[in-house]
Amino acid sequence: MEAFRNLAIIAHVDHGKTTLVDALLKQAGTFRTNQAVAERAMDSNDLEKERGITILAKCTSVSWGDFRLNIVDTPGHADFGGEVERILSMVDGVVILVDAAEGPMPQTKFVTAKALKLGLKPIVVVNKVDRPDARPNEVLDEVFDLFLSLEATEEQLDFPIIYASGRNGWATKDLDQKKQDLKDLFDTIVSHIPSPVADATAPFSMLVTTLEYDPYLGRVLTGRVHSGVLKPNIAVKAMTHDGQTREMGRITKILAFRGLERVAIEKAEAGDIIAVAGLEKTTVSDTVVENQSTLAPLPAQPIDPPTLAMTFSVNDSPLAGREGTKVTSRMIKDRLEREAEGNISIIIRETPDKDAFEVAGRGELQLGVLIETMRREGYELSISRPRVLFQDINSERHEPIEEVMVDVDEDFSGIVVEKMSMRKGEMTDMRPSAGGKQRLTFKIPSRGLLGYQSEFLTDTRGTGIMSRLFHGYAPFKGTIEGRRNGSLISNSDGVAVAYALWNLEERGTLFIHPSTQVYQGMIIGENARGSDLEVNPLKGKQLTNIRAAGKDEAVRLTPPRIMTLEQAITYIEDDELVEITPKSIRLRKKYLDPHERKRAERMQS
Repeated sequence: MEAFRNLAIIAHVDHGKTTLVDALLKQAGTFRTNQAVAERAMDSNDLEKERGITILAKCTSVSWGDFRLNIVDTPGHADFGGEVERILSMVDGVVILVDAAEGPMPQTKFVTAKALKLGLKPIVVVNKVDRPDARPNEVLDEVFDLFLSLEATEEQLDFPIIYASGRNGWATKDLDQKKQDLKDLFDTIVSHIPSPVADATAPFSMLVTTLEYDPYLGRVLTGRVHSGVLKPNIAVKAMTHDGQTREMGRITKILAFRGLERVAIEKAEAGDIIAVAGLEKTTVSDTVVENQSTLAPLPAQPIDPPTLAMTFSVNDSPLAGREGTKVTSRMIKDRLEREAEGNISIIIRETPDKDAFEVAGRGELQLGVLIETMRREGYELSISRPRVLFQDINSERHEPIEEVMVDVDEDFSGIVVEKMSMRKGEMTDMRPSAGGKQRLTFKIPSRGLLGYQSEFLTDTRGTGIMSRLFHGYAPFKGTIEGRRNGSLISNSDGVAVAYALWNLEERGTLFIHPSTQVYQGMIIGENARGSDLEVNPLKGKQLTNIRAAGKDEAVRLTPPRIMTLEQAITYIEDDELVEITPKSIRLRKKYLDPHERKRAERMQS
């Protein structure tokens, strides 16, 4: 039987997990000497490469001496926490990566709490120690304080410490030693993380942890072999967490992780992390066992509830169907149900309107990534403003609260505190941080953060860093003032004219270029005043046969404000929608006809 070590690499976003995994792969001989490998090779998804973040947890494995190390690279954003929680049930130890300057951040706290609660053995890696503002000793003290606050056991508090530079490919137990490779980290993983506890003689069983679709194999289920041995073509049954039989079937293919590839194998042993194909209905958290087995289902890790919901509906604008190929409610419903199967932190509900679906998730980023993925696949959608999900606790309305950590220059701390208090945020801590910054900690309602990210970056001149983490539920904090400005709404269908937009600039900020296709009810800008204003962006200059005394001035327009997907979703009000197609992001009123809008306003008042 092969000797395994199963471990996850967990950290806050941007602390260098994926870069370190790249270095581990290279030094373990996974790549040929002359092989060209992309930076952050584990971030294989297009959106991951563009945003520089990990969205999906991914498995890889490397050989080190007589051991096979199954390594899972996990997301660092709290919005993808559902991925992290499931992955931790597959591993026996964790490498906790902490930036040598920033120290433990909210997401470090989130994933470390989950890992310690499961009894996993930690190795602490202080990464980026070659940064000019690195403070490794203080950071280690902060990590120890974090472990104490999370009630770590004596054994967990006795963690090995490694200092590393993932980008430069070295790790050492002693900063005074010569720094050349990652041998110290490999050796510590093998010696400190226990081998999987698994009975190779018992009947086969496996808990499904992730699900994905492969164009050739169909549904591919990944999990850890809890007991027994699996060979292709074995008859199996899948059970739900309460013991109901989901389906009977045969395993057509067993895949093991070898470097960045999945390779077909003829036998999977207890303790290994594998992927299997052949089952059509089995999903995440189900247990797969041999057909005749009487084993009970394996316990699945509970997932924190979603805190945010949006309505996904059919695009019914006058420009619908021009850019996308998947436009019907049936297509949208099938795609959302497929997403919910593999991503159990997302919940889909049908609304009374059969052309609309409520999608609940962890945060704007998670739902934004889903929408961006769908538009790239050819879908057209209308998306509502996000709303937080309240809970009734002791017949009192409670709302989700987030812990927000802000690193900001001292000059900008005043404006951040002011804006946070306007959004019902309470400051719980204020201390100096790395690089001459201040670290402010707040407890704030989730709805108070909707749309604040872009305002925060403007207020801090792009230098502030804001991290957030779901904290819990608390009694409703009262109303929070929304957007103060109204919208500039097109009153006609056609193509926007430069001269008309030039005349509209004094009314507010425009969102569109000349020659943009517009329609009645489409939002083309932000009014400088608090009320909505209907305008005509099609009105050209009236030409006469009388020659002007002076030379006509060329029309010079201020560049429009172009919003990203996440900015658009958090900008809109409750009576507005974001129209999303493969090529365009447009803002519009829910009711395009002005008479319908007035009727809806009267009914609400």
